[in-house]
Amino acid sequence: GVAGFIGSHMLEKIIRERDWTVLGCDMVAPTKIQELLGAEKKWAARFEFHQMNIVEEPQKLKALIARADCVVNLAAICNPSEYIKQPVNTINSNFTDAQDCINYCVELKKHLIHFSTCEVYGRTLSSYGLDAKDEKNWLLDEETTPMIMGPVSAQRWCYACAKQLVERLIFAHGTENGLKFTIVRPYNWIGPRMDYIPGVDGKDDGQPRVLASFMTALMKGEPLVLVNGGEVFRTFCFVEDACDAVMRMIEHPDKSSGHAFNVGNPNNNIQISKLAELMINMYSKITGKPKGTTVSISGEEYYGKGYEDSDLRIPSMKLVKKQLDWTPPTSLETAMEATMRVFIEKYSDKLANLKRSADEAAAAPAKKAK
Repeated sequence: GVAGFIGSHMLEKIIRERDWTVLGCDMVAPTKIQELLGAEKKWAARFEFHQMNIVEEPQKLKALIARADCVVNLAAICNPSEYIKQPVNTINSNFTDAQDCINYCVELKKHLIHFSTCEVYGRTLSSYGLDAKDEKNWLLDEETTPMIMGPVSAQRWCYACAKQLVERLIFAHGTENGLKFTIVRPYNWIGPRMDYIPGVDGKDDGQPRVLASFMTALMKGEPLVLVNGGEVFRTFCFVEDACDAVMRMIEHPDKSSGHAFNVGNPNNNIQISKLAELMINMYSKITGKPKGTTVSISGEEYYGKGYEDSDLRIPSMKLVKKQLDWTPPTSLETAMEATMRVFIEKYSDKLANLKRSADEAAAAPAKKAK
């Protein structure tokens, strides 16, 4: 997953701040890492990019793992709209397709850093009526919090269940076969190069995650869609801070091995309706354009039948602080502004051209009729 959002930031940090060699593979084109590619780059001898499908080329994957000291597996489908539309593919990509990588790390005795998700916790105990004043009913702790999913008919949970099962498989290999492993549970990492904009570098009918969806609406002058009124909460973490945590896992396997770590920023917890308000105000401040609006829509109407959501995701930081001495410094406002400015710089002109073309196409039949 080197060419994705997180992979590209990890690669950049490693190349610029360490003398390590990186063997990167991804099935997508290296658009997000293009500026780091090229034989003329001073670090060219320290980075190899292999565009490949790891499921279809297992022996090539094994050969790359054999050359490595540490393996970071970022490959996954992590988009709520896909959980509803493609539940089988979601389960396979997050569980079945991860097993070659795990097995090779067992066989070749490599340190595996596997990316999971904070969604493995499911819904909080407080959402089922337990006392919200007791933090154990809503604070998500890696070692003590129970994981509570919705019914099987709610396809939304197929991603979380697949990720949870692969965590359990990794832990089992650690117990039974001596696998040295670390599991990362990201909490809504944000920053430049995340997600896509429908119709520009994603499908016209695509539904990116919340920040990219809101940015698309703001740049197109359309209302921001609040699924179920934007009642749920999310905790956002700046990707630069998060990558620092992962670097510590790589550099200190004696402290990271055998653990699953929450990697998020509990200070950046916000209700989605309030996030929309923050982004509307910030976009207007950055661009000078009038403030946008919001519209509410049901989860089933937006995503399809089988949609449910977790109510609250606030990470306990006790373990990651104790083992890795990591605390995320970046505020939500700072992270959001840095992310939004990159979206505006990269996409605003392209979206304006798309809107112009659409308006001209709509006007053409009217002229013809006259």
